[in-house]
Amino acid sequence: MAPSYERRQITGFSNPTVKFIRSLREKKHRKREGKLLAEGLRLLTDAREAGRVPEMLVLSTQRDAHPLLGALERDVAAAGGEVIETTPDILAKITGKSNPQGVAGVFAEWDTSLDALDRSSADIWLVAQALRDPGNLGTMLRTGDALGAGGLILIDDCADPFSVEAVRASMGAVFTQKLAQARWKDFVPWLRGGAGQLVAASLREAVPYRGAPYAAPCFLLVGNESQGLPEEYEAECDLRVTM
Repeated sequence: MAPSYERRQITGFSNPTVKFIRSLREKKHRKREGKLLAEGLRLLTDAREAGRVPEMLVLSTQRDAHPLLGALERDVAAAGGEVIETTPDILAKITGKSNPQGVAGVFAEWDTSLDALDRSSADIWLVAQALRDPGNLGTMLRTGDALGAGGLILIDDCADPFSVEAVRASMGAVFTQKLAQARWKDFVPWLRGGAGQLVAASLREAVPYRGAPYAAPCFLLVGNESQGLPEEYEAECDLRVTM
């Protein structure tokens, strides 16, 4: 059955919409536009189930039919979004992948301030300081999702959680986990302004993580991949644990 809305057809690489979506692979353009790009039916379905629907849905003319894709397309149209149909070659240019998955979406970024978090909504939260690798960031989001954590708080200069690489590595968890970004000087007063135990993953005067005296809500803090946590950051923690 044909959809009751009209798909916009794009056949040219020089189309302004193609250039716009492709530009979202770069941080400066994402920040300017307040948009992010995600690819793949599974990832977009996770977003939809978490209540986030793309403002723009891009479909390959050679996509495989799937009921989840049909549901996603209908929800985008119902929300007033745009559904675009284009060739696999153009979709590959948009996503930067030689074998695109047949569907991509443009989403509006959301509030990542500390004030948007409800610390009482979960017993554990993950906190990362100066995390630089988008793949590691995605892994932390997936880990939090598996643990039932409330979300991930990024401290200081971390990788962009809305980069194509981080979104892809999260395998949808960027949509299911709460996400916040802050400087350390702002995070500490926020944390101390309510209930919360700050626990550092550390080797300095740390106790084994098994059997440690945790208290909810627990904020588990990890440091940079190569340098770990600054000593003054660890000093602020209520507990230090080691593997």
